[in-house]
Amino acid sequence: MIAGPERATILRRAVRVSVAASVGFYPLLYGAGLPVTALYALFAPIAMGMLSAVPGSGRQRASVMLRALPPALVLATLGTLLAVDTWAAVGGMLVVGFLLAFAAVAGPRPAGIAPGLQLFYILACFPPYAPDTLVERLAGLTAGVLLLAACEVLLPDPAALSYRQRLADALDAAAHGAAPGGVPPQRLRAAGSTLRLADTPPAERPAGAGRTDRALEQAGRSVRRLLDQLATLAEAPPSLPDPESAALLGRVAELCTACARFLRTGSRPPRAGALEEAMRGFQADRVRLASGPPGERPLVDVLRHQSRVLALAASARTAEITVDIAMHGRPTEPAAPREQFWYAELSTPRLWARRVLGNVTFRSVLFQNALRTALGLAAARAVAGSLDLAHGFWVLLAVLTLGRTTTGATWQAVRRAVTGNAAGALVAGALVIGLGPRTDVYAALLAPVMLAAFALGPLLGIAYAQALFTLVVATAFAQIEPVTWRLSEARMIDVVTGSTIGLLCGLLAWPAGARREVHRAMAGLLRSCAPLVPETAQALLAPSGGSRAELRTLPGVHRLRLAEAAYAQFRAEPPAAGEADRADWHAVLIAANHILLGALWLPRFGLRPASGATDASAAWASATAAGLVAETDRIASLLTSRRPRPAPASGPDRDPPTPLSVDLEVWMTSLAHQLARIESSLTPTSGTGPRDARPG
Repeated sequence: MIAGPERATILRRAVRVSVAASVGFYPLLYGAGLPVTALYALFAPIAMGMLSAVPGSGRQRASVMLRALPPALVLATLGTLLAVDTWAAVGGMLVVGFLLAFAAVAGPRPAGIAPGLQLFYILACFPPYAPDTLVERLAGLTAGVLLLAACEVLLPDPAALSYRQRLADALDAAAHGAAPGGVPPQRLRAAGSTLRLADTPPAERPAGAGRTDRALEQAGRSVRRLLDQLATLAEAPPSLPDPESAALLGRVAELCTACARFLRTGSRPPRAGALEEAMRGFQADRVRLASGPPGERPLVDVLRHQSRVLALAASARTAEITVDIAMHGRPTEPAAPREQFWYAELSTPRLWARRVLGNVTFRSVLFQNALRTALGLAAARAVAGSLDLAHGFWVLLAVLTLGRTTTGATWQAVRRAVTGNAAGALVAGALVIGLGPRTDVYAALLAPVMLAAFALGPLLGIAYAQALFTLVVATAFAQIEPVTWRLSEARMIDVVTGSTIGLLCGLLAWPAGARREVHRAMAGLLRSCAPLVPETAQALLAPSGGSRAELRTLPGVHRLRLAEAAYAQFRAEPPAAGEADRADWHAVLIAANHILLGALWLPRFGLRPASGATDASAAWASATAAGLVAETDRIASLLTSRRPRPAPASGPDRDPPTPLSVDLEVWMTSLAHQLARIESSLTPTSGTGPRDARPG
């Protein structure tokens, strides 16, 4: 069921596209007598307004469309020139199809406009080869895009809350949660959920490769973690009076308030490094107390409470640094640990190069999708050209609009689309036979038919959309040249041909979509992060003042990005019939983040012995870390369907030999609990009923 606000959005879009297409088509055809220009003025708004899902408010969408106009003109020119030969057009389609589909690495806006840009090449690359009409084609395309951009501004959708505003609101909630009296845990977690990218409108997601977007995305994850840590702290049993922890929490509250104000107004940034100074003083007091005579040492439970407070302060410090980078474009203070903020000093071209090259792998679902789309479009162009199909661009349009990331979803779309096209072809054929060459009647019908197709199609489903669009095509082409009922026949043949090609490409190229890739990506992520556990323990148990070299976390960060992309696509795909995937993928991502953050922050702030670890401490840490690595490897083996090793004893099973190891113990205990939950989702007990295939 489509909600009321979404129905209103669909109706506004239908009006915008119908008005822009009509205002461009009718004067150019009947006033100027330019049928080619009129045809491109008609299809340009349809391509960018309906085929493309450009996110954002009216002004944001208009801006994207205007910036896409020069590439659209280039693509139409290229298609016109390559139409001289079928195989030249096929080669161009392969390259253009891949590059535009791969534009998804740049974020939602380039990904949204890409299908419309594909259509401009597709329209132009089919016979007749008519370079003499190039100026008319480009003029019509330009008129259509400009008219649609004007309609976007005049009849806009309401603007969504920006991600910066969401981040500021969440920081205010964190400030109240860290202050005396606090906030109910459920409210803190609800505030954190507003920062989920999946729940953020696509236009507001910080998905670019530049420093600002990367910093905003990292700030969102840090503040979500901070809110969850505050909620967990509020749920914990009351501890003994601890003025040091209360003072540090007060500093966290002050910092969150200052960061929220800075995001909203851009003025009065928080004093750089103040929280880190407080964290170092807090930790120095802990070291002094934990190293004192046994009778004067604090209880281990107090140290554990302080460890949790220090961990949430580290999350607040991460948020402070990332807000600073997002607002200034680069850090105004040293961003440490360096590997956590690896992007802070890199130039924008280098960051984009890393984003693109990082996805040029068969393990990237974005690369897989782009390759599948390009092969399907190129094959469709080859078939349509070789068979000399009338209006062959409909073959490619079917591949472009009906292709999905899984074979099952593609079949469902194709089945409904063919049914809808058959019904639409029958009605359109009857209309053409009944009206004959009455262009005045077709002209009267086109605008209301477009409005009905663009409004009802998205509401009623793909079968209705295809049927109504067939009527749009018939009423439009009947005004440009004389047509018969065979126009409907040609469209039906082209759609079936394109659907068949799309299905074959789906079967041959990653038919399961992200289902297999998410297993491989998550297993690779866990195996990449697991070695950091013993390395962190070794670094933390080194003598005070010893080596604090930053651990190699960047490979794990790269694996995390690939796994997040695979998980995002997996969540968007409909479950396959009989699917029984019980894995808690979101828990895997949380566990990996937990390992990476501990490896970055514990060597800097964790309690450590003054003169090296005792034999008992070293043996305890080594055995516990080895158990966690073995458990991680076991889960990775379960994810890839390999025979897992025997279940190890994961996690600390007793208190650390010295209070100075308590920070390490808290970190590893939390990780052990997370891994146990993940494994339980993979190996349910006998008699347990099937779970939802989308638990994460």
